[in-house]
Amino acid sequence: MGYEEVRAAGMYANGNAGTLFFENFPIQGSVTTSNVSGEVTDSAAAGTAMATGVKVDNGVISQLIPGDGLDLETILELAKQLGASTGLVTTTTISHATPAAFGAHEPNRSNYAEIISDYLTGSHPNVLFGGAQYIAPNTAISADYTVVENYDELVALDTESENMVWGQFGETHLPYEFDSFGIFPHLSETTLTALKILDNDPDGFFLMVEGGRIDHAGHSNDIQRNIFETIEFSNAVRVVSNWATGRDDTLIIVTADHETGGLQIISNNGLGTFPDVTWSTTGHTGQDVPIYAWGLNADLLDGHVDNTEIYSVLNTTLYGD
Repeated sequence: MGYEEVRAAGMYANGNAGTLFFENFPIQGSVTTSNVSGEVTDSAAAGTAMATGVKVDNGVISQLIPGDGLDLETILELAKQLGASTGLVTTTTISHATPAAFGAHEPNRSNYAEIISDYLTGSHPNVLFGGAQYIAPNTAISADYTVVENYDELVALDTESENMVWGQFGETHLPYEFDSFGIFPHLSETTLTALKILDNDPDGFFLMVEGGRIDHAGHSNDIQRNIFETIEFSNAVRVVSNWATGRDDTLIIVTADHETGGLQIISNNGLGTFPDVTWSTTGHTGQDVPIYAWGLNADLLDGHVDNTEIYSVLNTTLYGD
């Protein structure tokens, strides 16, 4: 989700760029995203940088590679050590690189079964919502999770009493917003449920929410699906912001791990009409990505930052420094 992805979604949704919900946040800046070698990153390396403050090789999930290969402690794990609840929410399969970087440790992002095992036996987040590839209901239940598999089961949860919930929605990724969503919940709905579960903890919580299929639509150079995914991601941010209204103990950060597709807008065709665009690649780019922040310590992300600095601000906020 680079600058042009955000602009395109605003044009379609509201007729003009600069109009998505999170573009009203008081702190706005840009983020460099390169991996440890200074090359174009993938989601594993970028996710690791944000989750641990350390740059690694592409494909690595929160381990020191290059280096001794030891596990890098993530911000989610630090939060858990302090007694806070934790959650990972995505529109991709839950073992995908970005959520994995916050809750797992693997030398290769394709170690999907091992990533699931890391959740089950290591980080043990309170909430895991995403596609169900590589995890079966009975396996999660045996690890003390309540399992839900569709929208009806999600909204039927008693969020005041449940504190370990695994949402297993479909066999791989969730559908695109542009397509039929069927029985599955939207990102804004899974985000709201995650908040209702996690905010019962008096020690607070850490939650990572990913609109992961923005990236997939970028790889496909599919502007319609890219825009719809970005709009729903903005809807999810609105849900979080509404929850946090009036609080002085909460930090909300909106950013991306990288840009995908080299999108460029040629013309704005107005409200409800897709803009004319070009794409320069079906891969990732090295472009800076935007960052938006609200709340406690948000000012620390003003201006131009590296993705590792996101971890530093999260850490400062977590420890109250």
